[in-house]
Amino acid sequence: MSTTHDLVVLGGGPGGYVAAIRAAQLGLNVACIDENLQFGGTCLRVGCIPSKALLESSHLYHQAAHDLAEHGIEVTGAKIDLPAMLKRKDEVVNTLTGGINMLLKRNKVTAYVGRGQLAGPGKLVVKSEDGEQEISAKSIIIATGSKPAMMKGVEFDGDLIGDSTTALSYPAVPKSMIVIGGGYIGLELGSVWSRLGAEVTVLEAMDRVLPGLDEEIGRLAHRTFEKQGLKFVTGAWVESATVENGECLVKIKGQEPLTAERVLLCTGRVPNTDSIGLETVGIETDARGTIQIDENFTTSAAGVYAIGDCVPGAMLAHKASEEGIACVEKIVNGTGQIHYDAIPAIVYTHPEIAMVGKTEQQLKEEGTEYLKGMCPYGANGRARAIGDAEGRVKILADAKTDRLLGVHIIGAHAGDLIAEAAVAMTFKASSEDLARCSHAHPTLSEILMEAAMAVEGRAVHT
Repeated sequence: MSTTHDLVVLGGGPGGYVAAIRAAQLGLNVACIDENLQFGGTCLRVGCIPSKALLESSHLYHQAAHDLAEHGIEVTGAKIDLPAMLKRKDEVVNTLTGGINMLLKRNKVTAYVGRGQLAGPGKLVVKSEDGEQEISAKSIIIATGSKPAMMKGVEFDGDLIGDSTTALSYPAVPKSMIVIGGGYIGLELGSVWSRLGAEVTVLEAMDRVLPGLDEEIGRLAHRTFEKQGLKFVTGAWVESATVENGECLVKIKGQEPLTAERVLLCTGRVPNTDSIGLETVGIETDARGTIQIDENFTTSAAGVYAIGDCVPGAMLAHKASEEGIACVEKIVNGTGQIHYDAIPAIVYTHPEIAMVGKTEQQLKEEGTEYLKGMCPYGANGRARAIGDAEGRVKILADAKTDRLLGVHIIGAHAGDLIAEAAVAMTFKASSEDLARCSHAHPTLSEILMEAAMAVEGRAVHT
């Protein structure tokens, strides 16, 4: 049996299902294929959403156990009910994935559950427990996302030595835990289990954690996390991680080996492009599995497009969604664009860390002349009132034109505050534009305004 569609999207994650819905809105006969019964991809099922649910729950527990006394609230005997915490996490995921299935149905997107593979020009095969089904399509979008990167010498067993998915469902709080990789995922999940009582040690091969962040903000984050109890070893080249007598042993080049109850491998992600039939249409990838595309998201195969984590660029769910919409709009009417220089990134630790645009180091390397404005959270009335006054906002603007080049935030609700900066940068705003917009008082958003005023030395409260 063969079914023909105008467009078939291979992958039901934040890039794939969004592309499918937008294509249906534009009048195409659309299908979306995913091997999981729950659509939503890694982000929704075993990534962004469940990890944020655990981050919120663990943060509330830590507040109850340690931070509420200063508010005049006495809490004694705060206990962790881990099964209840994990149940809530699963309920959040199930609610949202169910919502996506409903959205696909409402928009008349045909959903295929099974392993999808390209099977030649304009053809795909969906393999499931019920057998194989052939599908034909005028256009195909590859949106297969990414998967955790493995590491030589690390004997991954998906249990004591596991990845981010494993760390979302530990049956008990480990007494000790080693995180290999000091990036976003490692620090977020390391924070979860540290708050719940684990002794967490983070190993990072680079000379600092969060190497992609602005260095100044990264140093502040490092110091803050150390105060919270996380231990860091930078310049740590892991040679092996094994399980011996029920204990994890991690060997580090030139250093004494470390032991822990569990090991979390968080050394990044790689495109999930193997075994999807790329060879049947002549598409080649680089050594990491990345598919090369042009400005229209077109691959080397006619009628085949690619978006999200399997193409170059940041591996972010919202970037994949933006690309999904833009790709479909280009297919249908030739329009659709993305402001790649205004895509924000967020680390959901506490304090949160958020950025958009260039770092100060990048501007120096490019030889771009810039001005810098700073404002600490401690100068803000709302931050003081909520008892979360640690952090700062940093704004970088072109020295000649005053156009915003980068905004970096570490502090409470940084992930929400960065949206204003992203909008401002998308519309090519200057620091003065941001400074002269009225910001309600008292709000955390005033910190952004004050930092913008500081770019030209006009700050009032610092």
